[in-house]
Amino acid sequence: MNLFAIGDVVGSIGCRFLREKLPAFKKYKGIDLVIANGENSADGNGLTPSSARYLFDSGVDVLTGGNHSFRRKESYELYDTCETLLRPANFPVSAPGRGFTVVDMGRIQVGVLNLMGVVYLESLESPYDCADRLLKNAPKITVVDFHAEATGEKRSLAYYLDGKVSAIWGTHTHVQTADDCLLPKGTGYISDLGMTGTIESVLGVKPELTIEKARTKMPVRFDLLQEGPCKMDGCLFGIDEKTGRCLSAERIELT
Repeated sequence: MNLFAIGDVVGSIGCRFLREKLPAFKKYKGIDLVIANGENSADGNGLTPSSARYLFDSGVDVLTGGNHSFRRKESYELYDTCETLLRPANFPVSAPGRGFTVVDMGRIQVGVLNLMGVVYLESLESPYDCADRLLKNAPKITVVDFHAEATGEKRSLAYYLDGKVSAIWGTHTHVQTADDCLLPKGTGYISDLGMTGTIESVLGVKPELTIEKARTKMPVRFDLLQEGPCKMDGCLFGIDEKTGRCLSAERIELT
């Protein structure tokens, strides 16, 4: 099977570009399942019911999240009711929603686990312990979106889960890494998928806003998206349906 993982979709601009590019790419590559990180899909960070529905209607099968998952209170009910909208599983159990789901594709089932790092981010349950707990009864094909800041933390968890999951990829930094590979025990990996949004930007927003934040150390709202040509970053994983092992991992950038 072919699984396409898409980097953080940034705002309405990123949502529209995904809708423009994804359907034809799915057909061209024969993609069976699409997973996208949607925690920045609403303008000004977070996810709303409308941005989630827009992405689902555009061809995304599962949406994952991260540190901005709960930025918008209007999304809390959707997290509880929509089984294909995930937030990091290592959030406290009192948080809305779930961090693991199983997609029934008829001939096969695919588990999707969403985790968040604890280096330079929130103090959450250890992603190692959380993964051990949730992967005990996971399907043969299971993949992981690890929303984390540090590449060292991402690669460490990847090697820990090598052979236990079909693929693991990083999100959060919005910068695509060049280390797409197959790990020794058959798990596909990339440290960060990148982002879906405006190319000439910082994290998808106007550079002057991030510069102001860095120079003044004062609060700055990143709700003004940069206009201009866009890209959709991701990674295409080819997975053996019989063994669950990853056969190929190819980073993708569509402009």
